[in-house]
Amino acid sequence: MEQQGAQMDSAKFCCSICLDLLKDPVIIPCGHSYCMSCIKDCWDGEEHKEIYSCPQCSQTFTPRPVLLKNTMLEDVVEEVRKTRLQAAPPDLCYAGPGDVACDFCTTRKRKALKSCQVCLASYCEHHLQLHYDIAPLKKHKLIKPSAKIQENICSRHNEVMKIFCRTDQQCICYLCSMEEHKGHHTVSAPAEWTEKQKELEVSRQKLQQRIQDIEKDVKVLQQEVEEINRSADKAVEDSEEIFTEMITKIEKRRSDVKQQIRSQQKEEVSRAVEVQEKLKQEIAELRRKDAELEQLSHTEDHIHFLQNYPSLSCLSESTHSPSINILDVFLLPPEPKTRNEFLQYSCQMRLDRNTAHRHLSLRKWSRKAELMAKEEIYPPHPERFDELSQVLSRESLTGHCYWEVEWKGRVYIAVSYKDISRKGTRDACAFGCNDKSWALFCYNMNCHFRHNNIKTEIPLPVSSRVGVYLDHRAGILSFYSISKTMTLLHRVLTTFTQPLHAGFWLPRFDVGNGATAELCKLK
Repeated sequence: MEQQGAQMDSAKFCCSICLDLLKDPVIIPCGHSYCMSCIKDCWDGEEHKEIYSCPQCSQTFTPRPVLLKNTMLEDVVEEVRKTRLQAAPPDLCYAGPGDVACDFCTTRKRKALKSCQVCLASYCEHHLQLHYDIAPLKKHKLIKPSAKIQENICSRHNEVMKIFCRTDQQCICYLCSMEEHKGHHTVSAPAEWTEKQKELEVSRQKLQQRIQDIEKDVKVLQQEVEEINRSADKAVEDSEEIFTEMITKIEKRRSDVKQQIRSQQKEEVSRAVEVQEKLKQEIAELRRKDAELEQLSHTEDHIHFLQNYPSLSCLSESTHSPSINILDVFLLPPEPKTRNEFLQYSCQMRLDRNTAHRHLSLRKWSRKAELMAKEEIYPPHPERFDELSQVLSRESLTGHCYWEVEWKGRVYIAVSYKDISRKGTRDACAFGCNDKSWALFCYNMNCHFRHNNIKTEIPLPVSSRVGVYLDHRAGILSFYSISKTMTLLHRVLTTFTQPLHAGFWLPRFDVGNGATAELCKLK
């Protein structure tokens, strides 16, 4: 603690030019203290000026102030110097890696306290004392210890460089200023140091501001990265939930199909066993009759033969079919692969005007629905959609069915049970928002699938024509993008419990954009 206090006290008595304890201290009119040699060298470089300034506060003086040594301050500084020397731990007095060593220590080198620009050597506290005690040496310029003290010497004139040439932006000695730098704009090195310190401070402020701006950018990028990570985690979570549900449905569908097959197997095997037993009984009866006929064939009694033959020769037809079509019982037909194969299941449908919402206009023999701003005049009907601009087909769909839809704007292409709600909340009525309907939403070449209000993103572009394939018995519903080729967009595997109807939903907020959906005529 005493050592720290001594260091703090000694800092108060340092010259702001040489950054060391004051030597021959003087106080200038503004109140700041400097080494006499330091402030003289500073002002000597300003002799061509009529105004002199303080290197610290920049206060100006005219004429040049007379410098007088402050003996009281010198005594105080000397006490501080002795205290600092005594307070230094022995190990810290010796030079280590990176330290400037005293040039005059003959045994273990001590740390240099000062470097002399006149002697061009560095001194420890002990060997520096001569510069404080001997009058000629007191005039030497002492600076902070420097291992590069020789770099301060002019290589041409072997003189200390105390002048800065602003014209050529380099340090020079006084002889250089009278020769090759004659007429150049020159100032003292301390004066240029003061100016450069000000520029340095401005540069540091700009640099710090730049750092703050970049840190803000880094923070923004970090927030964006965190948001990307959150979004990705949410997308993974949602996709896991969707795929889990799909897997669950597939597993249920597999279980249902397996159960259905086993049930049919049990029923058909039971029927086959029953037929088999009846056939065995029929074989036994036929063999009995065959024995009686054989016995009758050997009789020579004409009357007995003729009386019994009619009853024995009469054979009834078998009513039991032994064949069972196993393929028809257990196998489901495969889904078509080409458009021509799909077209063999094409069905012609029309839209039911009794279900059409009043903002839907039905055209082209009720195959096309167009979203209108003005309401159509339809008679009241209990099957009409009152809340949402939707419509169903007149025909119900069972078995294998295929149809195509031309769409524009925002359109939901759907299939639905007929008993879907016509009034009430969106979840109850809207196609895809309940367990009674399945819908593909198309807009601007993008699409997604929705069922029971669960949305499934489809990362494929959709063309303006969509094909829909239904295998009601197998529980297969597929949507295709139709262009030069057929691209599968989404396939549903489920169990349909009722006949289905094709449907369209053209959301009313798209009024004015010409949203339409049309059931295509297929050849």
